[in-house]
Order: sequence, then structure tokens, then C-alpha cells
Amino acid sequence: MRKLALALMLAGTPVLATEMTIDVAGGTSGTITIDLFEDVAPKHVDRIATLAEQGAYDGIVFHRVIDGFMAQTGDVKFGKLGGDMGMAGRGGSDLPDLPAEFSDRPFERGVVGMARSQSPNSANSQFFIMFAPGDFLNGQYTVVGKVTDGMDVVDAIKRGEGPNGAVIGEPDRMAKVTVSR
Repeated sequence: MRKLALALMLAGTPVLATEMTIDVAGGTSGTITIDLFEDVAPKHVDRIATLAEQGAYDGIVFHRVIDGFMAQTGDVKFGKLGGDMGMAGRGGSDLPDLPAEFSDRPFERGVVGMARSQSPNSANSQFFIMFAPGDFLNGQYTVVGKVTDGMDVVDAIKRGEGPNGAVIGEPDRMAKVTVSR
């Protein structure tokens, strides 16, 4: 990806490059860096970047964390630490839902995807980071990026319990989320 970006830059073609940095706090602390794929899912990347620039993701918890699968966060309506954690995962932003931007990018370890309800066109603000490959998600959910640094921090996020991975007690959170585009 970086070689392609360099080649396009040298050819005089504008290069899209959005990087997201998540400072994690709670029982786990550290920084996760994600390369967002605006060439694969431009509307979803723009939404994530917009919410990050507004500070909407700051203080939002990892509310659904399933060992061996993924860590989910991004509920800007109900996921703020200190709120009713029983509602976390049921909300989104005040912006409209997004149409699916499915691709042939596989859900591998470190891939970031957009969470949604039963409707493929219901993604809004929530996203998840894969702990392990999840081929059954391929072509069903929008891939928006991949962790480039800090996978050790992702691996340390507090796990949830039960089949839905609800985090009991105080969950880890995104203390600060920034983007550069």
C-alpha cells in the first residue's frame, strides 16, 4: 500500500491517506494506529474521520469484546464512559446510516470493519477490530482499515463475557481519537 502511494505521488496523482490514532485508557493503555482505506470505503472512512475530528469518539468504551473474534466500539450515543452501559452498542451518531461499501478485502487479524444491524445499509458510527480472521464476515460487512501499529494494545483490551461479549465492570475506552488526512 505504501509503495503504491509513493508511486502515485511521484506520478503526480493525488494520494488519499487517512491515518487514525486511538489512545486507549482503562485497564489497558497504549496507542493503536490504523490505516483507513478511503479507496475501498470512502463514505465510511469519511464518517469515521468526521466523528473523530468532532471529538465524538473521545471517551467511548469498547462495549463488546469477544475473545478470539473482535473488539467493538464507536457508539457515540450510548457508549460514553459514565453513561448507561446497558445501552452501549445500541446507538450511533446523529448522522444518517451509510450504504454498504463491500469489497473483496478479507477480514483478517487487525482489520477494522463497520458494525451494523441486520440491514447491510445500517452502519453509522460503530466499528470493530479483528483479533483473528473472520472469513464469514467477508462480503457481509464493510472493511474500513487495518491496524498498522499497536496490535499488542488491541490484544490487551478487556474481554467481555457470554456470547455477546458484553464487558462487565469498567470497560477500556478510546480516550482520544485523532485522524490525519
